[in-house]
Amino acid sequence: MKFFDLMKAAANDVNLELTETQYEQFIKYMRLVQEWNEKINLTAITEDEEFIKKHFIDCMKAFKSDAIRNAKTIIDVGTGAGFPGMPIAILHPNAHITLLDSLNKRINFLNIVVRELGLNNVTTIHSRAEDGARKPELREKFDIATSRAVANMAVLSEFCMPYVKKGGYFVALKGPSIDEELENGSNAIKILGGELKEIIEVSIEETDLKHNIVEVKKVKECPKTYPRKAGTVNKKPLK
Repeated sequence: MKFFDLMKAAANDVNLELTETQYEQFIKYMRLVQEWNEKINLTAITEDEEFIKKHFIDCMKAFKSDAIRNAKTIIDVGTGAGFPGMPIAILHPNAHITLLDSLNKRINFLNIVVRELGLNNVTTIHSRAEDGARKPELREKFDIATSRAVANMAVLSEFCMPYVKKGGYFVALKGPSIDEELENGSNAIKILGGELKEIIEVSIEETDLKHNIVEVKKVKECPKTYPRKAGTVNKKPLK
């Protein structure tokens, strides 16, 4: 229970109650990431305390967003090792979380985590973001699309916005400096049917880290031409 108090304080900060069972699920998840990280590249952060602060607590802060707190269906686009989707699933058992990633090895790993943690509110999908958003069963079907992937807002918006139903939100978990990124991505957000709603600054317990949560509301349907075909989105971001 070494990190229980630290994680409990972070949960309290977002008005959540962290149970011992949830804490144990988090620790088991961390151990699985550390074990599998040697076989498939999941994270550069492997030391326990740093892992808890920079991965788990950072993801917990997503609950500063009322959109995430109130959502029933969430898709995590480009989930990687499961961030932020898996921590959201642990803390928000009444929401259904879909984890989407383009690498099958990572999806196989996430399936092991879901099984080991006994989570029954998680679905995994092996697909590129651009391809998944063209499937009728996924397009504009989610209350929330979220991502903590390393891409700028113009690119992330094109990956994520097509999954969001009208009236839902795209919630991006971003680093400390986002002004320039938002300026460059503002037209992309508009083209894709979005409207910037709020930027929420969050701090990570016992660190100097300051991150931002960007909430974009989907105010109209995404034009059928988006997302563009695989490879184009990164090469030619919407201006």
